[in-house]
Amino acid sequence: MPLDFIGVRIELPSNTPILLLRERGGVGRYLPIWIGSPEATAIALAEQGVSTERPLTHDLAAALIEELGGELTEVVVTDLKGGTFFADMSIKTGDDVHIVSSRPSDAIAIAIRMQAPLFAAPDVLVEAGIEIHDEADEDEIERFREFLDDIDPEDFQNPSES
Repeated sequence: MPLDFIGVRIELPSNTPILLLRERGGVGRYLPIWIGSPEATAIALAEQGVSTERPLTHDLAAALIEELGGELTEVVVTDLKGGTFFADMSIKTGDDVHIVSSRPSDAIAIAIRMQAPLFAAPDVLVEAGIEIHDEADEDEIERFREFLDDIDPEDFQNPSES
């Protein structure tokens, strides 16, 4: 199923970043994926179009794909096992398509940089998708989007690194 990237938020009180995706069409379920702070920062930087003086790991991966003549054609959240999500990146080079297994957070950080489409296996959405139906919830999603517009990558910095 095709997905839209909604953003990254911090779950309180644990201060754990969550990557939020939404099913496009269909039931319109939301897929929350708990991720690490470095990945949240990388995704937020890409979403805001911030470039760094030196390439970050996800920038480097995207540059390698492009430099080697590849194209990231899609990222698919393929599975959920024991609370851990799995993803595949499809990279096309010439007539060949290479499937590279990845953590969803890394794959999505690269996909945002390369503007590649996001998908989830139907089983994953059935198991982990959350349906939101009433207007109050839609208002909450809109407030969340506004929050994402105002967030800075420094907000994801680990307090012990300050």
